[in-house]
Amino acid sequence: MRTLYIECNMGAAGDMLMSALYELLEDKKGFLDKMNALGLPGVKIEAQPGKTCGIAGTHMAVKVYGEEEKEPEEGHGTAHHHGHGEEHSAAHHHGHEEIHSAEHHHGHREEHHHGHGEGHPHGHHHHAAPGYIAELIGGLDLPEEVKRHARAVYDDIAQAEAKAHGCPVSDVHFHEVGALDAVADVTGVCYAMYLLGAERICASPVHVGSGTVRCAHGVMPVPAPATANLLEGIPFYGGEIRGELCTPTGAALLKHFADSFGPMPMMTTEKTGIGIGTKTFEQANCIRVFLGDTRERENGEITELVCNIDDMQPEALAHACSRLLEHGALDVYTLAGNMKKGRPGHVLTVLCRPEDEAALARQIIAETTTNGLRVHRCGKYFLKPGIEKVQTRWGEVRIKTAEGFGIRHSKPEFEDVAELAKKNQIPYGRVFEDALHTYEENRAQSVENRREKPGE
Repeated sequence: MRTLYIECNMGAAGDMLMSALYELLEDKKGFLDKMNALGLPGVKIEAQPGKTCGIAGTHMAVKVYGEEEKEPEEGHGTAHHHGHGEEHSAAHHHGHEEIHSAEHHHGHREEHHHGHGEGHPHGHHHHAAPGYIAELIGGLDLPEEVKRHARAVYDDIAQAEAKAHGCPVSDVHFHEVGALDAVADVTGVCYAMYLLGAERICASPVHVGSGTVRCAHGVMPVPAPATANLLEGIPFYGGEIRGELCTPTGAALLKHFADSFGPMPMMTTEKTGIGIGTKTFEQANCIRVFLGDTRERENGEITELVCNIDDMQPEALAHACSRLLEHGALDVYTLAGNMKKGRPGHVLTVLCRPEDEAALARQIIAETTTNGLRVHRCGKYFLKPGIEKVQTRWGEVRIKTAEGFGIRHSKPEFEDVAELAKKNQIPYGRVFEDALHTYEENRAQSVENRREKPGE
């Protein structure tokens, strides 16, 4: 499976992520030409060589009205200091209090720069509402799929900002310069993802930094409230590095694109991309991305949740097992055993995906009389499941298949066989054997056809 893994050991920001993905692209010039031809007002994107702790990569410079926003010096009241840089677009609600949304780049650029810059036609209080941003994205010369992703990311940012500041989404307004900068980052990442065409996107837990960040209306803790809202449901951690490492735009992009968060899966990599931040830390200030092939469907991890139960009615235990399956357990089973003081009881075992462990553990405690359970995290090997269909003389039957490691299993679906046997008043085994025989004949014929026409 074509897989993209995003390493967020120094957080995440839109421009750093775009820089890293840019390094994976075959046609880098074509990507930049396309982005610069979109017609974003006053925006120009340049890919610049960068280096951090001796590691070479790319820094994507986004200039708005001729200027790339830089972090202001200490003591500037409007600064929004970030761990890596300044990917921040200043948003406002209808009281004109600053709601720093979109980006606060990792040492990249301070998007809250209120100067006009070269060729800037507007005053520094020109604001853009979420609806305007959506229209702007909708008018770009990009595939519809890319624009759909970009609008969804910006919707998440606006909702997170509104929640953080206790106002309706319609009252969130982005400072124009910062909004244009962040739109370039968001659309650039979405377009690069589209070009790479990864089937699965994974990311590491996100390093958010520590300490506080200064905004126009005060000092906020790290992660900033909007970032914290976007990271709900995503594993993240702090650390000794002082500053804001994960920005709202970085969090929103990870939330939108990543299918899962955790350690890097076993994969054969084709390319590695490195996006460089401009601030200097004691460790490399970069995002790394890895593009390659994984085979998680043929091996992976599974979690066993196990508990002993000796004080529960069998009917209630059976009901609990059904409920656990409804809540996402892969399998549930019980084994009879002798418990403390010689009492008869059952060992309940629940198999689940690692990411469902906590939810199902709570469900076991809620549905049964146990006061605790054991967790076994196991490696596993398994065959890739599939469903095919065959037409028997009595009707259609689904065939469950499983394949991998050079092995293939096939078995007619019980419900289909039972229904046809009952409907036609014939033995179950007769329908089962006919369905399996028909499937094997069809498969053998398909193999023979491929041998006769190898080019197809």
